[in-house]
Amino acid sequence: MTLTEQIYAQAVLLSGTEDAAQKQLLEFFCRSAKAHWHTRLREGLTPEDCKADFVAAGALYALAALSEVDPVSCMERIEIGAVNLVPGKSSAASRCLRKQADLMMAPYCMDAFSFWGV
Repeated sequence: MTLTEQIYAQAVLLSGTEDAAQKQLLEFFCRSAKAHWHTRLREGLTPEDCKADFVAAGALYALAALSEVDPVSCMERIEIGAVNLVPGKSSAASRCLRKQADLMMAPYCMDAFSFWGV
C-alpha cells in the first residue's frame, strides 16, 4: 500500500464517509496533503522515518480541506473518538484539524518548533 493510499484509508476511516463523490475529493486532498508534509520535512528525513505521524497528519489535513469545500457536498461533522467537529462559517473544524496535524508533525518539520520534554 502506498503512502497516499494509507493516508486516504485513514481519512476515510476518520470521516466515515460513504459518498463516492466525497471519497474522490478526499483522495485528491490526500495526495495534496502528502506533498505538503513531504516538502516540510527536515533535511535528511523521509516520510518513512515518521510514518505513523505522517499518515495521521496527512489524513487530518485532507479532512480539513474537505470540510472547507462547498458545504452542500461536504461532511456535516467529523467524529474522532469522543470529539465532534462541526464545520461552520468560521471553519473552526478545519483550523482544529490543521493545528493537530501541525503539532503532530512539528518534531519532523524544518519550519516548526516544539518541546520534547523537560
